[in-house]
Amino acid sequence: MGFLQDKRALIVGVASNRSIAWGIAQAMRREGAEIALSYQTERFKERVEDFARQLDSDITMPCDVAEDGQIEAAIGGLAKRWGHLDILVHSLAYAPRECLEGEYMSVTTREGFRIAHEISSYSFTALAQAARPMMKGRNGALLTLSYIGAVRAMPSYNVMGLAKASLEANVRYMTQDLGPEGTRVNAISAGPIRTLAASGVKDLRKFLEYVEKHAPLRRNVTIEEVGNVGAFLCSDLASAVTGETIYVDCGYNAIGLAEV
Repeated sequence: MGFLQDKRALIVGVASNRSIAWGIAQAMRREGAEIALSYQTERFKERVEDFARQLDSDITMPCDVAEDGQIEAAIGGLAKRWGHLDILVHSLAYAPRECLEGEYMSVTTREGFRIAHEISSYSFTALAQAARPMMKGRNGALLTLSYIGAVRAMPSYNVMGLAKASLEANVRYMTQDLGPEGTRVNAISAGPIRTLAASGVKDLRKFLEYVEKHAPLRRNVTIEEVGNVGAFLCSDLASAVTGETIYVDCGYNAIGLAEV
């Protein structure tokens, strides 16, 4: 019996079999959780339905987090199917590509700033608000995905770094409100991984090469390793852990000046 037996988890953001969300979904299913998946548009519907089948699930639903109506419909439909929810995983981030190339001060626009924060940070709050009645009193957990660019300036990460900083603050404020209801809120700050979302960041290959050379473990993290930590954080094994951003990056965050 796995440590997530009898838990029900909604995972938002599985876009490919290389995504961090997929690593988390696989780990949670391995540990016994029932899984529901959402997809942004019809373009991803068939793909996500196939992922669900691999997780022994037939629960998928459209959920474009830019639309309040779709969030309400997705959570409402899940409430009718399950009645309650134990885990919500938010693995979403987006900024216009033109805002992720070059100097931050030169490429950041008002609209790009708004979009990055709305999709990458506010959507976590919106999903949590909709799911709150289903999760209250169940000792459940909310989980989101951040990156070291939230606290360190990174080349070309630009406005996404600010959005991730907002997301990490989001975790702390949500923790304060939801803690009395028994719901925990945490974030994982993963090292760079070649995912669909990360492909929009210029020079990702150089990021990966640099981390592999300088991280204490001398390698990059995998989606499976992030998935294992995600499953743990959403389990009763982490029942006293909330309001945290946990680094899963082979130790890279601990390094100041790399060896020269």
